[in-house]
Amino acid sequence: MSSAILTLRTVVAPRSSALAYSLFIVGGTSFIAIMAQISLPVPGSPVPVTGQTLAVLLVGTTYGAALGAATFSTYLLAGIAGAPVFAGGTYGIDRVLGATGGYLFGMLLASTVLGYLAERRADRKFSTSFPALLLGSLIIFTFGLVWLRFSLDLTWAKTVSVGLAPFIVGEVLKIAIVATSLPLVWRKISEKLNK
Repeated sequence: MSSAILTLRTVVAPRSSALAYSLFIVGGTSFIAIMAQISLPVPGSPVPVTGQTLAVLLVGTTYGAALGAATFSTYLLAGIAGAPVFAGGTYGIDRVLGATGGYLFGMLLASTVLGYLAERRADRKFSTSFPALLLGSLIIFTFGLVWLRFSLDLTWAKTVSVGLAPFIVGEVLKIAIVATSLPLVWRKISEKLNK
């Protein structure tokens, strides 16, 4: 396989034009927005369970650092501008600066870090993909928990109980899905390129 192929996005469009980049950004932003609408409230927590983190893991890893960051930034800007893209069809600057805003900023950083690691082939094997994705989730929840704790003036124990504990099983499943599927995709690509 050519060393020029860095991410799954570069396999799909090795010579991307401005139009192609724009289409990737629109597609990725739409995917994140759709996954954010898969939203279940958690009793006693301001943070819902959503498919949004799964989308961030996938977009960051498949797009690479720059395009992943640009895509999530576009998602944030669309929500701030009034598009109902946040969980539950919400929007506005208050969603970004509110109690759950730290998770959104964590997702922005996570998409960049995951893209950077994918550009260094971390997504090609389960043994490297799983820790990279775990790091991405840790970034999301670290930002989310710190922001949540201080915005609502909670104790750390309460913050963890409402901002992390209800999500652990779901996050592990999301990481396992992505960490398993990406190496399989790369294996198929490698087989086709080596024929």
